[in-house]
Amino acid sequence: MRHRPQRPIATRAGRTEFLKINAAVSGWRDSYHWVLSLSWPRFALFLLGSYIVINLLFAGLYILQPNCIADLDPGSFPHAFFFSVETLATVGYGHNYPATVYGHIIVTIEIFLGMIWLAVITGLIFVRFARPTARIVFSECVVMGNFDGRLSLMYRVANLRHTSMVEAEFRFLYSRDERVREGDDIRRFYELKVYPDRMVSFPAALIIRHTIDKTSPLFGATPESLEKEDAFFVASTLALEQVMAANVQSARDYSWTDIRFGERFVDVYTQLEGGNLAVDYGRLHETEPVPLRSE
Repeated sequence: MRHRPQRPIATRAGRTEFLKINAAVSGWRDSYHWVLSLSWPRFALFLLGSYIVINLLFAGLYILQPNCIADLDPGSFPHAFFFSVETLATVGYGHNYPATVYGHIIVTIEIFLGMIWLAVITGLIFVRFARPTARIVFSECVVMGNFDGRLSLMYRVANLRHTSMVEAEFRFLYSRDERVREGDDIRRFYELKVYPDRMVSFPAALIIRHTIDKTSPLFGATPESLEKEDAFFVASTLALEQVMAANVQSARDYSWTDIRFGERFVDVYTQLEGGNLAVDYGRLHETEPVPLRSE
C-alpha cells in the first residue's frame, strides 16, 4: 500500500529555508510551540479567532433545539451567540437560563470547556510575557581589514537593553564547501577563534575580531575563493539577562556577499566630560576604508 506523500515542512534558520521532506508528522504538543512562536499580531488574531469559533459553535447548538434556553428567540442566531458569550464568561445576567435537560447539558459543556480554554490562554499569555528576549543587534555586514597590523575578520554586536547583560559569550562559525578525496562536495564547519570570546559585563557595543593567521581556516582567503566555496558565517551571542535572571541567545548569519574587504567599523563611542561615554547606536552598521595588509 502506497503512503500518501507528506507535504514538505518549511523550517527557517536565519535567511536559509529548509524544506523537510518525509519528516515525522507533528504531534499535538507542537501546536503549543507553534502558538508561542507566533508574532504578537498573529497571536492576537489567534485568540480572537478561537474565541469567535467557540461561541459560533455553541450558538449553533443552542438554536438546534428551540426553547432549550428560556426567553431565547427561536432561530435567532445573534441572540444565541451573545448568550454563548455570557455563558463562556460565566457572567449570567439572569434573563436567559437553561430551560430543558438539553440546554443544561450544552451549558455545562460550554462552561467546562470555557474554563479549560481560559486556563490555556492565560498560560500562553503568561509565557509570552515572561519569556526573556535578547534585544541584541548585529552589524549588517562583516568587515575584513587590518587591526593592530594583522588581517582580521570583524563584526559588531550591541546590547539594546538599558541594563547591562553579564557573562556574555561570543561565537563565530565559518562554513564552506569542500571536496573530499572521493570527489564529493560536503559542507564543513569551523569555529573561529574570536576576541573577546567572553565578557563579564556587556553594557553597550563591541567589535568581535578573528585574527586571520596561518592557523585560521580563512588564511589566504580572497573574495573569489569565498564565492567559489559559498562561504557562510554565523555570529552568536549568549548572555545572562539580569532583570529576568535568565539566559538569552541571539544569532545572525552572513553570506560571503556581506563581507566588506578593506574596511573597518567606525567608532561609535565619544568621551564626555566627567569620564562618561556616549554610544551612537545610529552608526552601528557604518564602515570606513582601511589599508588592507597582511603580516
